[in-house]
Amino acid sequence: MHDPLDTALRLTRAHGALVRQLDSVLSNRHGISYADLQILLHLGAAERGRMRRVDLAAALGLTASGVTRALGPLERIGLVEREKDPRDARVAYAALTATGRGLLEQMTASAEEVAEDWFTAGCTGAEVDSLGRLLTGLGGRGRPRATRATDA
Repeated sequence: MHDPLDTALRLTRAHGALVRQLDSVLSNRHGISYADLQILLHLGAAERGRMRRVDLAAALGLTASGVTRALGPLERIGLVEREKDPRDARVAYAALTATGRGLLEQMTASAEEVAEDWFTAGCTGAEVDSLGRLLTGLGGRGRPRATRATDA
């Protein structure tokens, strides 16, 4: 039976369950949340491990003040640092520290384990690929990939 609402509700419930699982594993193993992982993934994929704060906010779907609040704890524990643009004092960057890069590698391995062992455990590779294509068609974005962004 074709029921788009039922399918949408299943998707949102599955999303919630996956976020809870990722949060639990990342918190227990690394003391960091899934939301923190998303920030670190974007910075890790950015050229020189840094992004303008406004660009990071856009990538995460946050406001400028939202990204500032999210970065605060990561800055305090030394995973991210604030950098000023030497050419334009109005521009601020969020930059991944060496400690942040090391933790990002560990967190990524944990998240990959959750994705493989919990999220897609009962799926074939073709099913995972098909689900990825379907989610992309709905506007879903996956893992940030390395970029060659300009500093402007």
